[in-house]
Amino acid sequence: ETTEMTNREEAEIQISELDLLSSMFPYEEEFIVTDQVALAELKHYVENESAEMPSSKVQFILNVKLEVSNVSMVEFAMACALPFKYPTVLPEITVRSSLLSRSQQIHLNSDLKAYLMQNCSGEPCMLSAREWVKDHAAAYIDKELSSSSVTTSNATQSEDTMFTRLWIYSHHIYNKQKRKNIIDWAKELSLSGFCMPGKPGVVCVEGLQSSCEEFWSRVRKLTWKRILIRHREDVSLEGRGHAEIQKQRKFPTLEEKCFDAHGARGNHMDLGQLYRFLEEKGCADIFQMYFGVEGH
Repeated sequence: ETTEMTNREEAEIQISELDLLSSMFPYEEEFIVTDQVALAELKHYVENESAEMPSSKVQFILNVKLEVSNVSMVEFAMACALPFKYPTVLPEITVRSSLLSRSQQIHLNSDLKAYLMQNCSGEPCMLSAREWVKDHAAAYIDKELSSSSVTTSNATQSEDTMFTRLWIYSHHIYNKQKRKNIIDWAKELSLSGFCMPGKPGVVCVEGLQSSCEEFWSRVRKLTWKRILIRHREDVSLEGRGHAEIQKQRKFPTLEEKCFDAHGARGNHMDLGQLYRFLEEKGCADIFQMYFGVEGH
């Protein structure tokens, strides 16, 4: 048995990821396949044993609209192509925006590529890539390469004035070591929140913005089938210090919450219990962001 994925398996993964994208982003202004012939060939190849390998790779555009300081909305276009061996190899992505200078665009694209190389090899990663662009692209508009050292020092000063809550979604969290890391790192970084192991896995951390960022950068370096920040809340503390941080917290410490589902091999969590727990904490609206349904 080879561990190498076969071309057909890779093609199947590409098709299912493209289906997922079109169901998440049904409008052409968000997601559009620019090469319909390549897509048809790919589908034909997956469905017919005898079919030839497609002659060209599927190309598409994902558009991400972001709010940028002093400009209301900026569109970042992610021009994507899936090599035949994707997801074994990384996708080809170029992010463009009318507000990016040439050097900013190069900088952004090389950082995105570095992120994908570190976090996404061998896994379908278009959603992670889009999420990364959503979280980071706006920062590049004001960032000239030469002044990046200056920006960092300013950022650290203002960071202490931000309280952040991250809602992290993972395909599943079973691994004991990961669960221990999550709790230990949160303690070390003075973050509160909760971790719900199982499938899906949900982690919420809250505290100083810089500590949340550090927590996320450690967690996402572990190996995951899929992990992303589903939602993020930032509240300015306006220099009101420690007491204000405590006031913003919705959770006293970081603890693991097991909402056991009866009889489901103990790993599928009872989402009704999760909903009631979030409701108690005044976070019921988050449930819908995770699972796309009204709670009950």
